[in-house]
Amino acid sequence: MADDAVTMFNATRGGFNTLLGLVFTKVTVDEVIAEIPITPQLTQPYGLVHGGVYCSIVETLASSGAAINALARNQTTVGLENSTSFLRAVRAGKLVATARPLHRGRQTHVWEVTITDDGGKVAATGRVRMICLEAGAAIAGETVAIAKP
Repeated sequence: MADDAVTMFNATRGGFNTLLGLVFTKVTVDEVIAEIPITPQLTQPYGLVHGGVYCSIVETLASSGAAINALARNQTTVGLENSTSFLRAVRAGKLVATARPLHRGRQTHVWEVTITDDGGKVAATGRVRMICLEAGAAIAGETVAIAKP
């Protein structure tokens, strides 16, 4: 199941996550792990990883963790709140992010994400609160579903 989930999540990561270079390495109902190589396109003018990259990683991993849990109940999930804290500046190498659930309810999930640098030092942490939607729910006028490339 775990290898199948990694393959599925990498195949459906979407354009933005592909642009970031995000690759899932583990996807289970209890933990999601991904890596992103740091490229010049992901840095701000001082040469540090842009804060938006960390926020995007937090959103992606937390949403993915909630989604794999919601799939079992024929639900989808979307984010309601993202809080990301930047703890250590990083300039090069890769980022490794790990998401774990803090709360998994029928209607909401809260997942926490820790992002480390190559040396295992924590660079950022974040927390995302998601709502679980019943099958057929619409957002922005369309049914929530994985977008086809």
